[in-house]
Amino acid sequence: MQASPTTGSLEGIRVIDLTRVISGPFCTQMLGDHGADVIKIEPPQHGDVVRSQGNKVRGFSWYFAQFNRNKRSLTLDLRSARGKAILWRLLEEADVLVENFRPGVLGKMGLDDATLRERFPRLVVGRINGFGSEGPYRDRPAYDFIAQAMSGFMSVNGPADGEPMRAAPPLSDMVASQNLAFGICAALVRRERTGRGDIVETALTNGLISMMGYLAAEYFATDQVPARTGNDHPMVYPYGLFKASDGDVAIAPSNDTMVERLLRALGCLELLDDARFADNAGRMAHREALRERLNAIIGTRRVAEWIEHLNAAGVPCGRVHSLRETFDDPQVQAQQMRLELDQGEHGRVPTTGFPVKMSEAPAAVYRPVPALGEHTREILAGLGLDDAAIQALHDEGVIGTLDTPATPR
Repeated sequence: MQASPTTGSLEGIRVIDLTRVISGPFCTQMLGDHGADVIKIEPPQHGDVVRSQGNKVRGFSWYFAQFNRNKRSLTLDLRSARGKAILWRLLEEADVLVENFRPGVLGKMGLDDATLRERFPRLVVGRINGFGSEGPYRDRPAYDFIAQAMSGFMSVNGPADGEPMRAAPPLSDMVASQNLAFGICAALVRRERTGRGDIVETALTNGLISMMGYLAAEYFATDQVPARTGNDHPMVYPYGLFKASDGDVAIAPSNDTMVERLLRALGCLELLDDARFADNAGRMAHREALRERLNAIIGTRRVAEWIEHLNAAGVPCGRVHSLRETFDDPQVQAQQMRLELDQGEHGRVPTTGFPVKMSEAPAAVYRPVPALGEHTREILAGLGLDDAAIQALHDEGVIGTLDTPATPR
């Protein structure tokens, strides 16, 4: 996919990206998708650890590609005095700094909050950590699995008679990244009014807690811990998976009107005359009996037939797709939720598309995924360093290789 000629909403915003793995790189990729100039700073020897993880095709990690398009890569040893000095110079011209270290690590590099505010008053600092920078758990390491466990998210997932269950995608990383991207954009808007930046923080656990939605509301209202209900909705029935003759159908009638539509479409509207099923409270109390009645009807036809019939009747429903079926679906294709990046010698690399659609300034692929240190010479030259100075930094180990092949532009 070639870069769009459209100017991105964040054109002219420079982002210094100190993040690695997922929480952080997904945030900075979203900023880059909307036109920001993202400079990803990586350790000289190995770069972001995800470069060496996941399945590789022609020596290239597609896992890494999923979170790192639309960035430039600069290798820099931030443990060295000269590396830190270069970072400071970059921050003088930057709008945003993003990091996902544990609380206090940036301070040990001389970039504590007070220094950042004093030296770079217009800078927006975005950070992601496990539990937040205040509180008794601030120094604990955290990964998505721990955040899913400790946020309460895992406790409400899984079958009623089974163990707590994690969601397969790294949800806490992704949610925290999206929250941070929103917070950074909000801080940039505020800076236009005040002239001052801000420090924006999100945490893996906080993001998932904020997504508990009506489950949290019901807990607050009743002081009762929600039970796991598997694929059934915890508050509404019928709402879940039902058995057609060749597979499962997801059906989601969320209110009495929708339930009436469903039963009429199934030819069993008389079930509403049964006191057990006349209202939602009764249907919840007699869920298994109603499930048996509905499955007996739904099991007489194929999934595709029910999808067509129920949608025509105005009943929300869908097939349970594998990822292959998802990316083959014509609606997903129409929404361009699979992109292909031209990675030169590594071939064309697919990634997921842009979730935010904008009419005037849509997200675009401005740059493919950078090779490690690909833009080191370019970025340092932009700071005024000549070839001799750049070579000296290389010889001292402050930066990595300078002969990284460029990916196509």
